[in-house]
Amino acid sequence: MAVNLLTDIMYLSGVGPKRAELLRKELNISIYRDLLYYYPYKYIDRSKIYKISEIVDDLPYIQLVGKIVRFDEAGAGRKKRLTAIFSDGTGMIELVWFKGIKWVAKSLKPNVSYIVFGKATLFNGRFNIAHPEVEEYKPETEKVNASLQAAYNTTEKLKNSFLTSKAIYKLQQTLQQQVAKSIDDTLPPHLIDRYRLMTLPEALKQIHFPESASLLQKAQNRLKFEELFYVQLGLLKQRSLRMSKKNGHVFSVVGEMFNRFYSEKLPFELTDAQKRVIREIRKDMGSGKQMNRLLQGDVGSGKTLVSLMSMLIAVDNGYQACIMAPTEILANQHYETITKLLGDLPVKVSLLTGSTKKSVRNGLHSDLIEGNTNILIGTHALLEDVVQFKNLGFVTIDEQQRFGVAQRAKLWEKNDNPPHVLVMTATPIPRTLAMTVYGDLDVSVIDQLPPGRKPIKTIHYTDAKRNVLFGMMREQIKAGRQVYVVYPLIKESEKMENLKDLQDGYESIVRAFPPPEYVTVVVHGQMKADQKDFSMNLFASGKAHIMVATTVIEVGVNVPNATVMVIESAERFGLSQLHQLRGRVGRGADESYCILMSSVKLSHESRKRLSTMVATNDGFEIAEVDLQLRGPGDMEGTQQSGIPFDLKIASLSKDSQLLQYVRQAAMEILDEDPSLSLPKNQKLTKQLEKSAKEKVAFSQIS
Repeated sequence: MAVNLLTDIMYLSGVGPKRAELLRKELNISIYRDLLYYYPYKYIDRSKIYKISEIVDDLPYIQLVGKIVRFDEAGAGRKKRLTAIFSDGTGMIELVWFKGIKWVAKSLKPNVSYIVFGKATLFNGRFNIAHPEVEEYKPETEKVNASLQAAYNTTEKLKNSFLTSKAIYKLQQTLQQQVAKSIDDTLPPHLIDRYRLMTLPEALKQIHFPESASLLQKAQNRLKFEELFYVQLGLLKQRSLRMSKKNGHVFSVVGEMFNRFYSEKLPFELTDAQKRVIREIRKDMGSGKQMNRLLQGDVGSGKTLVSLMSMLIAVDNGYQACIMAPTEILANQHYETITKLLGDLPVKVSLLTGSTKKSVRNGLHSDLIEGNTNILIGTHALLEDVVQFKNLGFVTIDEQQRFGVAQRAKLWEKNDNPPHVLVMTATPIPRTLAMTVYGDLDVSVIDQLPPGRKPIKTIHYTDAKRNVLFGMMREQIKAGRQVYVVYPLIKESEKMENLKDLQDGYESIVRAFPPPEYVTVVVHGQMKADQKDFSMNLFASGKAHIMVATTVIEVGVNVPNATVMVIESAERFGLSQLHQLRGRVGRGADESYCILMSSVKLSHESRKRLSTMVATNDGFEIAEVDLQLRGPGDMEGTQQSGIPFDLKIASLSKDSQLLQYVRQAAMEILDEDPSLSLPKNQKLTKQLEKSAKEKVAFSQIS
């Protein structure tokens, strides 16, 4: 049969139907191309031959040349093992097998020269290598091994079918021989020449079988360049198409409501960052093109105020505006904040959530249709078909990562002309991630806190310092302040277990802070809404001193008098969540504290997270560390919304410089040829069309 990269993997020599099914299930390898792009996760230097007498503890993988002196079998059944005593003249080492014993005993012979490769470990005072790779020693074998050998990730199920890293390596060798001449380059010649890139066939050969460290680096660079380039080209082309359409409402007036609010109602002087962002938004709204802007800003940086002032511009131009929030708590908070800020200005603000009574809804729906409501604030309830606007001109989506793309799109389908869209997030997104996940949006950043805000002091304590913690809590309560104590809630399946943690914690808090001198309330996700509201209101009004809660308070609780955030089992939280929780305090002018409580024994990653929190209040710095530790797929928000590309070799945390370089390359091509219609760019168009069929543009906002 004809060989091409779409050939079913079962037809590759050494695979067959059973192994093909395993490769499909375990590694998502179905066709030749999947295996070709299944890259090694590391490379092992096979050039050095060790002597047994040189072996010391903690060596990496080693290679020996010698002979098997004898075999010993021990144990029975599942506990059976085969041991070979191996000598190279300088000493002896044991080679041990627990699986495939019959095959090993049949294949390997005493007094034959072998190359042995594996990890030497010390057991009962003697070195051994478990399940080593063994090949007959020949001069040509030595030559093959005198290079970097690729190692591939595999699974237990694959290993049980003898699809080890070495077996995958051999399949790659077979595949390379068959398809090397069938690989077409996916980048046009002018790009390869301009950026001095290795050709694709050569890069795919060197990535699996590097002839030298420098050639491996060139292969990696070529493959990373291509991955990131097509992501950027697709996003920037999408943005260019949006920018070319004159389909936005033109807000040419900055009128009475905006000006009166600015001169009479501003609670404090806008920061330079807020002024800059409002200028960017005003420019967008007057351009005649639909605005799609991502607004990033730390907790408490004043994003809601920027959103309100932008909505007032819409109102001044005769349009309606709305804010969609992910929870009722946050929607209620926005409603209270905005109505308080507007005061007696003649701007009608309404609230619509799942809890809004039917009688209220009926009047609200007619007010919207007639244009009497200027600003609507709500939750997912805004997406219902029955909710119709007279002329929706501006939409703010808060904590947008909590909404799916289809949900967001429902809002602007309520208009013939799409409204201007401001997407807000308090989860700082590293620049590299913003350039990819949100690469087709314009990005604004509020990187200043309002005047009077003091940085939150973060301290890490272990359980041994609990008395110190309690003493500090008493001092703050005595000074008239309030305290949060938060327990982790990691997965749905762990709800009950963590509820027990919270209950135990509540009981210990009440013992240390007994009523009636101290009032402690509890809030968690399994409480009824009215119970939760009662506890929250008690705390917000200052009648409760301590709130014991789960992460339900992560977003949307605003109590300026609360100055202490205690996070129990802090090592069980991600950096982004720790930063969000810390942002619940420090909302007034008083010194605030975040206390991270953890066990003494911490993994390297947990220690890094907690030390980062102690070292900085900068959300963007924290987000960069989070990206390095966890990778983009696990970042807060991207997990839910999906990253719109599959990076097999590039890393957003490690390859940020290359990403910026590649983005510039994509920009230059689109500046010269926005539609990619020039003959030299036909290959680019074909690749984009091909990848569009395979992926969903999750980053698309409208």
